[in-house]
Amino acid sequence: MFRVGDRVVYPMHGAGTIEGIEQKEILGKTHRYYVLQLPISDMKVMIPVDNTQEIGLRDVIGTSQIDEVLDVLRQDSTPMSSNWNRRYRNNLEKIKSGDIFEVAGVVRNLAARNREKGLSTGERKMLESAKEILLSELILASDWDREEAVNIIEQILA
Repeated sequence: MFRVGDRVVYPMHGAGTIEGIEQKEILGKTHRYYVLQLPISDMKVMIPVDNTQEIGLRDVIGTSQIDEVLDVLRQDSTPMSSNWNRRYRNNLEKIKSGDIFEVAGVVRNLAARNREKGLSTGERKMLESAKEILLSELILASDWDREEAVNIIEQILA
């Protein structure tokens, strides 16, 4: 169970801080919800306490893992399907997993493909979304501000 003030990652949305735990009545049943503030998208999300495992809510990585994430970005890109649809679905599954190392791999691979061949509109949006998810967790795991985190990632991907 998470507590107010915990920094967590909500797959597909990014990292944020639990600002509260509220009870709401829906369809005659009372449920408890985490109120999560996502600073990157400036959004508040309510997540059912009972569904955190299925949703994949997890703690933000520790500072000791930041270098490991950056190492994933530095690695050579891995082969991806030449079929756009298959490649898109595969990358989407990796992002949905909520695993920061998988998300970093998607960012690395799509950035490399963009440099080599360009990306479709859908993949360009996916790259930006994956970068935002990656940034949100790195910012909360480190003492970096947004500009510093963006510069670090862009330098590695250049």
